[in-house]
Amino acid sequence: MRAWAVHQPGPMATGPLRMIDRPRPGPGPGELLIRVLCCGVCRTDLHLAEGDLAPKAPDITPGHEVVGEVAAAGPGTVRFTAGDRVGVAWLAGTDGSCRYCRRGNENLCPRSVYTGWDLDGGYAEYVVAADAYVHHLPAGFSDAEAAPLLCAGIIGYRALRRADLPPGGRLGIWGFGGSAHLTAQIALAQGAAVHVFTRAPAARELALELGTASAQDSYDPAPEPLDSAIIFAPVGELVPTALAALDRGGTLAIAGIHLTDIPALNYARHLFQERTLRSVTANTRGDAEEFLRLAQQLRLRVTITPYSLDQADKALADLAADRVNGAAVLSV
Repeated sequence: MRAWAVHQPGPMATGPLRMIDRPRPGPGPGELLIRVLCCGVCRTDLHLAEGDLAPKAPDITPGHEVVGEVAAAGPGTVRFTAGDRVGVAWLAGTDGSCRYCRRGNENLCPRSVYTGWDLDGGYAEYVVAADAYVHHLPAGFSDAEAAPLLCAGIIGYRALRRADLPPGGRLGIWGFGGSAHLTAQIALAQGAAVHVFTRAPAARELALELGTASAQDSYDPAPEPLDSAIIFAPVGELVPTALAALDRGGTLAIAGIHLTDIPALNYARHLFQERTLRSVTANTRGDAEEFLRLAQQLRLRVTITPYSLDQADKALADLAADRVNGAAVLSV
């Protein structure tokens, strides 16, 4: 089968990915072999390709927003059978027995493994995934529309919860790509006033089309004090800017797995008056189930930029250069 591999991590201009042929895998006990139909292109894939995240295995295949069809089920599978349309997301497995798993925080499991980082992902014609970590997909979304829900949507939903947005509150969002444009719609449905900060003019236009209260450049002042904020852009310099925009008691959540260094914070300006700074680490399967139900209920609008599987390297280069509107999606 054809698959992309991270051969030599580095800037996209250096060609860190290569297309290879590898044997089609078979499902083991409790696993599914899934024929990939579409795979979303996540900024985490870009971090992996460029070396911000060290690959966990040589020639790892990226991709963790997979929509596919079950081609074969291994022994002991109980949730899906051949022909089912399914989704494969970032969280690929946990030990199920550590203190974090036992208390419902499987996203913090120290032995967790991830699709497209520890295990080969969806930039390929087939992928193998554990039956227990594969998702039912909401109705009403095409394959390409469903793909970004599986990480961009899920992690955005967790970030929104971590930001403690009060009912009818004022939310600031820094960066407006695949994850942010879905998260904004959930906040708007909850009655929030959403203010977007992003350097991409097309992203600002999309934000306003979706009904946000304002859209401005990344370092522009907030139109009003914010109750909550989320940083989706992997830019540490935005942290003091977002904290300074918070009202008293406000919370900032950082959604990405990678962030450049944060400049020095001033306690009085950025943290005093009970402002809170939080990280977001992966997600639980419960987060995924809640979000996918909500996506169907709200009928979220998913804005995609389509590519073919052969164009995965171009999609990542476009993502790095802010040339993607909404979420990039590979069709296989």
